[in-house]
Amino acid sequence: MVTAIVLIKAEIQRIPEVAEVIAQIPAVSEVYSITGDYDLVAIVRVRAHDELADVIPGGLNKVPGVTATQTHIAFRTYSRHDLEAAFSIGLADA
Repeated sequence: MVTAIVLIKAEIQRIPEVAEVIAQIPAVSEVYSITGDYDLVAIVRVRAHDELADVIPGGLNKVPGVTATQTHIAFRTYSRHDLEAAFSIGLADA
């Protein structure tokens, strides 16, 4: 599984609409409105790197109201569950 974190700039008045459209793209698992230089962040999950071209420049970037994106590819996933297991010293929960 390949995970991409896509930072998205959108036309201010269209942010909610843009977020809703992006959230409907099958490879997009979550869309968040955020503070800072970007307006939204989308989490994209695909099986192979080649699929990112279809999802991001082929779909997400074409959503009306999207003005710019910046994509980051995740190398490794560290979930809360993984971190708890890695740092566990074997004590049972009380």
